[in-house]
Amino acid sequence: MSDMTQYNSVSARISKKERVTHPALRLVISTAVILGLWQLVVVVFDMPSFILPSPIEVLDRLVTRYDVLLKHTWVTAQEILLGLALGLSMGLLFALQMLMFEPLKRWLLPILIASQAIPVFAIAPVLMLWLGYGIASKVVMAAIIIFFPVTTCCYDGLRNTPTGYLDLAKTMGASKWQLLRHIQLPAALPTLASGIRVAVVIAPIGAVVGEWVGSSEGLGYLMLQANARMIIDEMFAALFILAVLSISLYFITDKLLKKAIPWESK
Repeated sequence: MSDMTQYNSVSARISKKERVTHPALRLVISTAVILGLWQLVVVVFDMPSFILPSPIEVLDRLVTRYDVLLKHTWVTAQEILLGLALGLSMGLLFALQMLMFEPLKRWLLPILIASQAIPVFAIAPVLMLWLGYGIASKVVMAAIIIFFPVTTCCYDGLRNTPTGYLDLAKTMGASKWQLLRHIQLPAALPTLASGIRVAVVIAPIGAVVGEWVGSSEGLGYLMLQANARMIIDEMFAALFILAVLSISLYFITDKLLKKAIPWESK
């Protein structure tokens, strides 16, 4: 009987620990702490609203300007998602090309390095000139900023496939395509997943930078307009939505990747 009681006690402690360490709960607690410290700073130092608005003022702006904020959020979300789709596709394609055609790697590698070496702010005006002030330039900006981590992670995963698996498959008569499809790609997925997680966090940077340089809609545009008009609580509201959008996208992606690649954590 005492053993059963001890077992139940241990199970209860484990269950409680799992609840406390749940990612969503940790996020809520962290957010509450940050908001509390923010409000404390505003009250203690008597910060004026045009320098640092209180969380309550930002919340009020979120409610009163809900329709406008939602419209601009939808634009930025489209730019991020389309940029992710384009960047992931291009990154995977480049990685496969470098793996399958070794001489081509010498030509593609400088392009890969240049995509990261040139500052995003330097590329933005050129893209605006070529693609205009519409959504296309922001999508390409988001794609460029994630291109490097996706390509390098995918290529490293493909290149570091255990040679034992490859040798065994070759002795069984597997073709180059079969090796890629059945061995190399599955082996590369965990590494590629790490690149995708990085991509979903930094893709919003490309989209917002594009909106800063030239746009008439989106959260980046809204932040610039609010700053120019000294509507600081609206600027913070747009910034808050952007943070929520990025964090939500990360957790959704992480959840999907864990389901799609169950062997990743093994």
